[in-house]
Amino acid sequence: SELPPEALAIEPDKSVGELIGDVSKDLGELMGMHVHLAKTELKEELTQAVSTAKLFGVGAFAGYMTLIMVSLTLALVLAVWLPTWAGFAIVAALWGLASAILLVMGRGHLQQIEAPRETVETVKGDVEWAQQQRS
Repeated sequence: SELPPEALAIEPDKSVGELIGDVSKDLGELMGMHVHLAKTELKEELTQAVSTAKLFGVGAFAGYMTLIMVSLTLALVLAVWLPTWAGFAIVAALWGLASAILLVMGRGHLQQIEAPRETVETVKGDVEWAQQQRS
């Protein structure tokens, strides 16, 4: 976009202080416009993120219900050859085994996570500096 001609006009009657004041005012307006743009973009992104989270939530619930139905079906299919309680016990045992395996794997991954060294060192340095300033 092009600037209007009056924006390019030189005003010889203005002092240096007035020109600096105008520049400061224009800079303030520009920063205000950038802040407004950032707020608008963040609001749009947040709206989209909430919508996406809702879809994931509903999808996860549908997957959970599918898992329950498949588990019940498997238990009832096993009940054709075994007592009903045994079919349900086998399905429960399979879920217990899967749970134990996933928890052990999760624990292993958790133990591999390290604190962000650079941030920790920076914070330690900041604390030491603040303590020196107080003394």
